[in-house]
Amino acid sequence: MRKKNYKGRCEKVSVSKSEDVCRLYSEIQKKYLDMLEENQEIKEIQCNVLLDGLEIGEYTSDFVCKKTGNHLMVRECVEEKYLMKPMTVKLLDASRVYWLRLGVQDWGLVIDGEE
Repeated sequence: MRKKNYKGRCEKVSVSKSEDVCRLYSEIQKKYLDMLEENQEIKEIQCNVLLDGLEIGEYTSDFVCKKTGNHLMVRECVEEKYLMKPMTVKLLDASRVYWLRLGVQDWGLVIDGEE
């Protein structure tokens, strides 16, 4: 998750499964985007999707993907060193609740160091 208008270093990448240019802010996002692009179950990828109406501010989810059968999958990328920070926990929980309210059951984390 990132603030909506995050001003950090950004790499722009075009992939065949996304209509828009994907803006990536970490190595985790870059590696995971490559995995999503190769995954045959993933039909469409959206990066940095705004969590509209979130009470704690304007934040985006890292990846929202449409899978075969039109099921949505949401993934948030987090560095392991930030995983237990109170604000990170609060933001991730807000994202999980937001997507659950929209009926998305396939929500998960991508943590660096895991293959």
